[in-house]
Amino acid sequence: EVQFVESGGGLVQAGGSLRLSCEASGFTFDDYTIGWFRQAPGKEREGVSWFSSSGGRTHYAGSVKGRFTISSDNAKNTMYLQMNSLKPEDTAVYYCAAALPKSDYGVITSWKYWGQGTQVTVSS
Repeated sequence: EVQFVESGGGLVQAGGSLRLSCEASGFTFDDYTIGWFRQAPGKEREGVSWFSSSGGRTHYAGSVKGRFTISSDNAKNTMYLQMNSLKPEDTAVYYCAAALPKSDYGVITSWKYWGQGTQVTVSS
């Protein structure tokens, strides 16, 4: 059974930083493209960042480019999202996810596995 356990969310002031973690079990990072999504109240879930842990281009949403960094430690089966210079508009529930390679990553239904989500709140 594939399971993702997220951690690292919380409350932070604008300009601060957080690092989200997503530990996977029953899952091999090398076989998938991994990513982070977020969903703010009343809004659709949106892709934040994704990349193939075995190589390939890394994608960032324009709103987070230069502030967020996605990474993984395959030996620990864990992915991370380092979030710097946080803004109130970054407030959302953040989800880690995985998709099969060569999927249409911009389509939510391409993402096969999901974490339970972790709340990030940025105060002004």
